[in-house]
Amino acid sequence: MKIHLIAIGGSAMHNLAIALKKNGHFVTGSDDEIFEPSKSRLKSYALLPEKFGWFPDKINDSIDIIILGMHARIDNPELLRAQELGLKIYSYPEYLYEHSKNKKRVVIGGSHGKTTITAMIMHVMKHCGLDFDYLVGSKIENFEVMVRLSDQAPIMVFEGDEYLSSPIDRRPKFHWYHPHIALISGIAWDHINVFPTIEKYNEQFSKFIQLIEKDGILIYSKEDKVLEELVRKSKRDDLEIIPYQVSDYLIEEGISYLKYKGAKIPLKVFGRHNMMNINGARWVCMSVGIDEDDFYKAISTFEGTSNRLELIEKNDCFILYKDFAHAPSKVKATINAVKEQYTERELIACLELHTFSSLNKTFLAQYEGSFKMADKGCVYYNPHTVEMKKLERISPNDIKKAFGRADLEVFTNSDEMIEWLKNTSVSKNVFLMMSSGNFNGINFKQLNL
Repeated sequence: MKIHLIAIGGSAMHNLAIALKKNGHFVTGSDDEIFEPSKSRLKSYALLPEKFGWFPDKINDSIDIIILGMHARIDNPELLRAQELGLKIYSYPEYLYEHSKNKKRVVIGGSHGKTTITAMIMHVMKHCGLDFDYLVGSKIENFEVMVRLSDQAPIMVFEGDEYLSSPIDRRPKFHWYHPHIALISGIAWDHINVFPTIEKYNEQFSKFIQLIEKDGILIYSKEDKVLEELVRKSKRDDLEIIPYQVSDYLIEEGISYLKYKGAKIPLKVFGRHNMMNINGARWVCMSVGIDEDDFYKAISTFEGTSNRLELIEKNDCFILYKDFAHAPSKVKATINAVKEQYTERELIACLELHTFSSLNKTFLAQYEGSFKMADKGCVYYNPHTVEMKKLERISPNDIKKAFGRADLEVFTNSDEMIEWLKNTSVSKNVFLMMSSGNFNGINFKQLNL
């Protein structure tokens, strides 16, 4: 088939383009800007557009399918031309659902942990020799791309994002997938630009539960009381409902171990939230037929995912991690995990406020107490980003007040932040850099703390 992707440079979209080409389709795409690593990866598969921009003259009747990315606007010239010609237009979650209609669908949803849980499941399934398609939101060791589509795989594993499907399809992506097996890791208000109240946000998970296929399985974190209430109110008596909680574990000499059948299983990941993630992944894997002993053998070799507590540097003087955490619940869980793992070290946590929600003056209060376990902390934000998102101005005092920490350092200049980090550095520090952005282009390996 001839398939054209509008806004091909997105994280999921460029991986979908690669997957489609690997499947033998003729794939083209367009975008007005493409950043790394999407740019290099598209180029390596000969999928990078020759010119950036929108070219409606390239949209014609020879195209079988248009796939529309969320980055495009509703008045996108190529989209308008495709609509005028009556071409079939999919959002990428809609296309993936069409592809997986005859497969067993496993969907991992939740405000936090869904990328890691999906990656854990994929790692174990591959280790155990299962054939499966997938969509995941991060680069994973031993997986070439973040999307795999095949004709033969009987299972498809989805990371179920609750953000909107496309400019012309305003439903959350995970409402498309209709899982046979669903996991919800927890709920914490996010995407305030789309879901302006907590109630509206929670409603999307209630709808997701209703979209699970009859006689399916719902696995959920019983430690999340809001989620537990949503499950109770769903009245899905036709589902097998499995609550889960944190795995039994201990930490010895900087290594986390799972306790299982009287043995200690060493792990390459750490943090209480990851012990929760492992237990959720275990229930999903057992639900697709994986033996519990085999699960524990496989999970001991799981090394995590890109940008999720990713170790950047470790030497005699300091340890440096970076993490994708940006929402309040993720920030708190990540800080707590690092402090629990390194009790003898001083933890210096740094967060970039980068998303629409995190830079919203009303939403800032959600961060209260999130830095409690950090010995020292700083927050960086770019006032230009606030301006570009057309948000109300925020001040360093607004941030200190919202976080509930008077000693919090707040920076609007990344060079000043780096200087503070270097001056703060003493022997036996552990640094944690958290952002869904890039701290204005910092190369973490060149920090030389």
